[in-house]
Amino acid sequence: MRRYYIAGNWKMNLTPSEGALYAAELAKAVQKGKPDAKVMIAPAFVAIPAVLEAVKGSPIIVAAQNAADHLSGAYTGEVSLSMLKDLGVGTVILGHSERRAIYGESDALINAKTKLALSEGFEVILCVGETLEEREAGKLEDVLSRQVKIGLGGVSSADMSRVVIAYEPVWAIGTGKTATPDDADNAHAYIRGLINGLYGKDVAEQLIIQYGGSVKADNVKELMAKPNVDGALVGGASLSIDKFLPIIEFGL
Repeated sequence: MRRYYIAGNWKMNLTPSEGALYAAELAKAVQKGKPDAKVMIAPAFVAIPAVLEAVKGSPIIVAAQNAADHLSGAYTGEVSLSMLKDLGVGTVILGHSERRAIYGESDALINAKTKLALSEGFEVILCVGETLEEREAGKLEDVLSRQVKIGLGGVSSADMSRVVIAYEPVWAIGTGKTATPDDADNAHAYIRGLINGLYGKDVAEQLIIQYGGSVKADNVKELMAKPNVDGALVGGASLSIDKFLPIIEFGL
């Protein structure tokens, strides 16, 4: 049985001191409530050390929001997987829609990052999803197929045990709009079918597929009830204990 996985992506929010205070409070709440779901938070790079210290001894995973496609070198402004590993980080989010749309990251670059992260022993949350224009043009399946197949190119069946896919319809991120539970489940089922075709039934059935896109306390339970929705990648609502905790504890 797949274990639910709730992840909070802080994006470019919370200073190191703010993040540490928040993380310590969240760790206490999680340890007290002992939710069934696996819980992760992804601070900004500069906040990672303080947040790691704040959650020490708790089951909360601390991830990075991105990483470079090289381990070292003359790449000004980049942060490498080697640096993250040295801090104690073992999970990285790759291919987020904001990285694709704002910073021009291609499927090929995301694939290079994914393969490098897996080779370095990281767990990867690979983000995929369509824009509103693509959805309205009937290109949902084409977009997901391209992003999944290129993003996972060269990734072995064995390494798929450390891959999570996050489906995030771009039109639902930070807009207050949310795909209906049926919309989300249908997209997740299509992704699972792609993985079945690439790696076989066992890998497809074990794959965790998160939904991301304006997930809130009032819609999370219905989303999680769908057979192909295995968790959530939460943005804005993950910045507040009062909003994030009810998402983690969605009544399982």
